[in-house]
Parts: sequence; structure tokens; C-alpha cells
Amino acid sequence: MQLAPQLTTVRFWRLTVQWVFFAWILFIGVQFGRFVYHFTSGGHGALVNRPPGVEGFLPIGALASTKFWAMTGTIHPVHPAAVVLFVTFIAMSLLAKKSFCSWLCPVGTLSELTWKLGKNVFGENFHLWRWLDLLLRSLKYLLLLFFAKLILLDMPASALGGFLGSPYWAMSDVKMLHFFTDPSFDTIAVIIVLIGFSLLFKNAWCRYLCPYGALLGLVSMLSLFKIRRRIDTCTSCGKCAKACPSLLPVDSKKTIHSPECTGCLSCVESCPHHSLHMGPPKVADTPKWVFPVVAMGIYVAGVGLGMATGHWHSVLTYADYAQWIPRLSTLGF
Repeated sequence: MQLAPQLTTVRFWRLTVQWVFFAWILFIGVQFGRFVYHFTSGGHGALVNRPPGVEGFLPIGALASTKFWAMTGTIHPVHPAAVVLFVTFIAMSLLAKKSFCSWLCPVGTLSELTWKLGKNVFGENFHLWRWLDLLLRSLKYLLLLFFAKLILLDMPASALGGFLGSPYWAMSDVKMLHFFTDPSFDTIAVIIVLIGFSLLFKNAWCRYLCPYGALLGLVSMLSLFKIRRRIDTCTSCGKCAKACPSLLPVDSKKTIHSPECTGCLSCVESCPHHSLHMGPPKVADTPKWVFPVVAMGIYVAGVGLGMATGHWHSVLTYADYAQWIPRLSTLGF
């Protein structure tokens, strides 16, 4: 048996981090569901602590809150963890490529599982025509542009403050929970289509539709960490390009600048000649463990700083939730 050597691979540790984080997200979801049930059941369900990490599922509101922070110098206290997590993920991308997408994102984890399942079922993953692939990839940037214009340009300071102080924003996490626990027929139909598409094409949601990933990808272009190829030892065998889930031409580029690179290190690990590394410029060879340690270190530091500075728990009280959760349908949802 050769189990022990495999425990040292980047792939093993990335999958471990992915699924541990995914399990943690599920725990947070269940905990938050129990918290909300206490109020929807009229107090019959046990009252548990509300997990602030659920605010990681509010990226659009987090963008509005980040703008409010930039304008006022104050993190809005209703959903502060949303800002902390949003800024932390931006920092991860700025310093360590799109590491959030390939190491932490629960949607990315499910997307990867789906295309691997499709590969096992169909024997391969399929590729769209290049022109169609480019056209579809533009969709996530158009969605990002729409939200950025709506929040950063069209929303004045007065409207921003009103939105963040409204019951609508206060209960947005509860509404997001209902999106998962009580989806509409249209939502289920869209999810089924996305799953089918993801079985056939690698990371279909991430590649074509995720505006969050589009933002992180653009920011990641400023990262000093990039996939770099040593031409003198490379034999152009193509194994790195074949291993890349983002379909990047790693075998023909000296440095990968693309915003599609997620820092999964699949190409680095697939190279039989150790001709690839993820590192800053003018560094001949960066050990494979450096990049994930930096990425996870930024995540831990960001969340820890948010907790230490008191920008983690919401100021909403028991009375607020008791008043608004039963009236959710009257709050504009």
C-alpha cells in the first residue's frame, strides 16, 4: 500500500481543507436553521446561538456594507461579519490568487465534485467551442458589472444608510436560509439545469456565472503569487494543461496571469519534472506548501481580527428577531 506518500500531496490537503470547511458550513447552516426555528415556532424550539458565519452568504449586501465603511469609516453593526468575510476573501485574492474559490468556497467544492462525477460517468468532460466559451465567460463579468454599478455608482449615501438600517437587510440572512430550505419551483429547475451542465463541463457555475468569482479573479491578477514555468527543465509534455480545471495553457506560458487561475496547484502537482511552482517573481522555486499556508493564514487572520475588534456579532437583539421573523413576508421579501 502507498497510502502514506499520498498524505503529503497538495491534492490531499486541498481536498481535506475543502471538505472540512464544507462540513463547517453545513454545521453553521443547521445551527442557524435551529435559531430561526425558535422564532417561527413561537418559542417552542430550543434557542441556540446565532452563528455570524452565515453572513458569508450575503456578498451583495456585504459590498454595500463595505462601501458604507469606506464612506463613513464605520462598519455597520447589523451584519458586520459579512464585511469581515468579504474583505478577507478580497485580501486572499490580492495576496494569494483566487485561493478562496479552490480551497474554501462550498459552491466550488460541490462544483468540483460534480464535474468529477460527470467524468466518471461519461468518461470525460466536454469542451465548448472557443467562441462560445469566451461568450459565456463574459456573463459573470456582466453580472459583476451590474451589481457594482447598482451599489457603487447608483446607490447614494442616504439610500445606502437607509438600506443597511432597514428590516429588509436585517432579515436578509433569514431569507437566504429560506432560499435553501424552501426553494421555489423555478429555483429547483435552475439548480437542476446547472447540475446537468456541471456534470458535462468543468466548473460550469464558477467559469460562466459566478460574479463573486469574477471579482476575486480580477483582484487576483494583482497577486504576486502566480504559476511560473521553468522553460529550461520543461519538456512540454502537456500534463499540467490537462490537469488544469480552468483549462489554462500552462504548458505554453511562462507565467499564468489569467483571472481564471484559482490556485488549486493541480498543474504544479502534475508536473513530472518539477518545472512549475506557485510563487512571487524572481524566486526560482517556491515549495508547494507555502501558497496554501499563506492563503489559510490570511483567512484565519482576517476572521480573527474581525472577532478581536468586535466586528463579528450583530447588534440585533432577541426582540428584533422575535418581531421581524414572523413578519418576514411583510418586509418586502
